[in-house]
Amino acid sequence: MKFESVERVEPFVTKDGSTIRELHHTALQSLAEATLEPDEATTRHYHRASEEIYFVLKGSGSLEVDGETRTVRPGDAVLIPPGAWHTLENTGTSELRILCACSPPYSHEDTFFE
Repeated sequence: MKFESVERVEPFVTKDGSTIRELHHTALQSLAEATLEPDEATTRHYHRASEEIYFVLKGSGSLEVDGETRTVRPGDAVLIPPGAWHTLENTGTSELRILCACSPPYSHEDTFFE
C-alpha cells in the first residue's frame, strides 16, 4: 500500500498557474489537491490526452469548460474530457480547494494554451 498525506507533500505550480500537491502519480493516473486564492484563476487550457475529474472540497468558483460556465461549490464533481478547453476561477472570499484526478496522469507536456 502506498499512503500519502497532503500535509507531507510539497506544493508546486502547474503550467496553468494553479498550486497543487500531487498525492499519487502512477503510469495510469494521478490525484492532486489544487488550490486557488480569491481572484486567482487558471490560464485557459486543454489536455490532449488526459481526462480530468474535479471534485470541490472548499470554497466556490466559476468553471468554464468548452464555453459552458457553471458555479462550483463543495460536493460538486465535474468531468473534463480530453481536448476540452477549461479554466477555473476562485470567485469566493476564501481559498478554493479541489481534488483533481487525471487519467493518464497530469503532465506539463500535455497542457496546451491558446
